[in-house]
Amino acid sequence: MTSAVAVEPTSASETDEAPHDLIQAVAGETLRPAEVVRRLDEYIIGQHEAKRSVAIALRNRVRRRMLPEDMRNEVLPKNILMIGPTGVGKTEIARRVARLTESPFIKVEATKFTEVGYVGRDVESILRDLLEQTITELHEDRVAEVEPRARVLADARLVETMHDANERLRSSRALPGEDAPRPDDVAAEARRARARRRRIANRLAAGTLEDASVEIEVEEPFQPAFEGFTGTGLEEVGVSLSDFFSQLAPSRKRKKLMTVAEARDVLIDEETDRLIDMDRVYDDAIHLVEDSGVVFIDEVDKICGPASDRGPDVSGEGVQRDLLPILEGSTVHTRYGPVRTDHVLFIAAGAFTAARPSDLIPEFQGRFPIRVELKPLSEDDLVRILTEPGNALTRQYAALLGTEQVTLDFTPDGIRELAAQAYRVNEEDENLGARRLFTIMEKVLEDVSFGAEELAGTTVIVDAAYVGDRLGDLVLNQDLRRYVL
Repeated sequence: MTSAVAVEPTSASETDEAPHDLIQAVAGETLRPAEVVRRLDEYIIGQHEAKRSVAIALRNRVRRRMLPEDMRNEVLPKNILMIGPTGVGKTEIARRVARLTESPFIKVEATKFTEVGYVGRDVESILRDLLEQTITELHEDRVAEVEPRARVLADARLVETMHDANERLRSSRALPGEDAPRPDDVAAEARRARARRRRIANRLAAGTLEDASVEIEVEEPFQPAFEGFTGTGLEEVGVSLSDFFSQLAPSRKRKKLMTVAEARDVLIDEETDRLIDMDRVYDDAIHLVEDSGVVFIDEVDKICGPASDRGPDVSGEGVQRDLLPILEGSTVHTRYGPVRTDHVLFIAAGAFTAARPSDLIPEFQGRFPIRVELKPLSEDDLVRILTEPGNALTRQYAALLGTEQVTLDFTPDGIRELAAQAYRVNEEDENLGARRLFTIMEKVLEDVSFGAEELAGTTVIVDAAYVGDRLGDLVLNQDLRRYVL
């Protein structure tokens, strides 16, 4: 008698109760605008207006979900244009908000795309990449959900495989010419076989067979004998052809000899693939992207400017024109099905130092009705960045060197001096915002990081004098700091 593992199917009522939209699942008090701003304050200093605008846009999504069906489809998201120098928190605000709401999020550079018809990536690949990323994340969630069931099924297959191998070994040792067993002997043998299975299962559960060898049959998917394509829109063609040929050719099965621990991992992967309905994952991912996707388009100031007499601007105005239908709401065809962009939130950002927002084509400006100006960081802002956020640089460096038993102690005057030096270089040279702190901190702690093994068990006090000794001459020498800081 073959042992089997019963797997209870998910009832229809449980499936109906499970939320298919993460926005729906977190549409409670935690997504109110004041709460979103408070959570952003834990990681981003200042920029209150930008935080408020993004928080309102997110709350409007939740409000739209509560409207009747006929009104819900008429309410469109209000896209946001962030204007401010580099290093002030534009990207971080969008990334943290997407992580807070568990929304599909992708960040792209506007300068990486070209107008349709020219060599390069077209703007529709933004939605394809966002969908691919969302499918991967959803698949990982489903894998975590079914992994306990997959592990039980994999162990059951291991028990059967090892029992069959033992039975074949016993049969090969049987003496030739033995009489056929009587019915009573068959029943007794079946009981003994069940007992042997239980012993194998108990030893597997106890972990005593992890290093034993076992031969299992594994599935090997078909691999096409071509690399694919490159060029405008041809990535999709290459992937589609690969899928087509893999569906034509059935998966091959091959026996492999491996340890029980390795075999369990292989069998868990196979059982996980059987338990997960990938068509459902694709549909849920498309639904999630359409309802709660966030696209952050950086460096939009680099694709605008005065008209040129040198020919078509395929990376400037051409990209703006191609983005218009996606921003307004259109259908992007992907290998998993069509994706509508009507309710995808777009956040564009740029420093606009060499150009102005008014240099964008009027149609593009009209797709971003909310404009937010982010302010340059002051010296006090830099001090707060070094102390208040949960991921502050001072905490990061203290944790890194703590792994080598070196204690870093940043005094208040040392933090003030770090901020003052970063602010001074920002004012006199290019303004890099908070990113200047990375260079300053690395230069100040260079000796400690290099000789951490010799400093194990000691405490390094980073005060104003310590910072001044390592940055004094460098900051004063304007020509040298352009290359170092």
